[in-house]
Amino acid sequence: MYKYHCLNPISPVGMGQLDANYENTENAADADVILVRSAKMHEMEFGENLKAIARAGAGVNNIPLDRCAEEGIVVFNTPGANANGVKELVIAGMLLAARDIVGGINWVKGYDEDGDIAKVAEKKKKAFAGTELKGKKLGVIGLGAIGRKVADIAKAFGAHVIYYSASGRPVQEGYEQVDLNTLLRTSDVISVHAPLNEYTENLMDKAAFAKMKRSAIFLNLGRGPIVVEEDLAEALKQGTIAAAGVDVLRTEPIQPDNPLLAIKDSHKLL
Repeated sequence: MYKYHCLNPISPVGMGQLDANYENTENAADADVILVRSAKMHEMEFGENLKAIARAGAGVNNIPLDRCAEEGIVVFNTPGANANGVKELVIAGMLLAARDIVGGINWVKGYDEDGDIAKVAEKKKKAFAGTELKGKKLGVIGLGAIGRKVADIAKAFGAHVIYYSASGRPVQEGYEQVDLNTLLRTSDVISVHAPLNEYTENLMDKAAFAKMKRSAIFLNLGRGPIVVEEDLAEALKQGTIAAAGVDVLRTEPIQPDNPLLAIKDSHKLL
């Protein structure tokens, strides 16, 4: 009988795979296996029985890999397990930003009803027309399990997809690999799906945003520290880029001094 401990809630679909040889323990120090999603484990003390850590996700930057190797603890991850869910969120972010749907919703909420909204909306709708994704260029940073799914859907929308590999992986069939400068300068939408490592930490900084089109949309559903948040906030404030959507932050939950909070009510930030 093996004892497991969950540091985060895990989907019942996954937990249902465990048979009678496994039992839950509320005490991590007694566990043979620890299951984790986002909890940070670098400062965590490991029990003497711990044999494995399994992460329900692709990245393992929240797990002290060097210490695990030294102590003989096997680390597993689940690349691609959440790829479809993330892909759908990315596509939703693209559409929300490209068509300025949030701006339109905010305008309607702030409109004082006077019985003639249809006439007023006819005049105002041009401000929220946005742009179609068809014919636009999508730049994907990290064409892994998630990035490829996003690329496939964008291609179906009629977008031209290019990608940059920070790790220098071989060219992947079906999509054009470019250097980072080319991707930044020519993309209408940039979506980050790279892991956090020595090549990608602080990759998107002030210099990177300055190279982008002023009409560009930036999306980060990869890892928070890939983006310098102060620089992103400034790029949005100054109109260096048109809009951004973020699902991850450098420190979570968001801290009161996070610069993105200053523009959180703006339709430029999703």
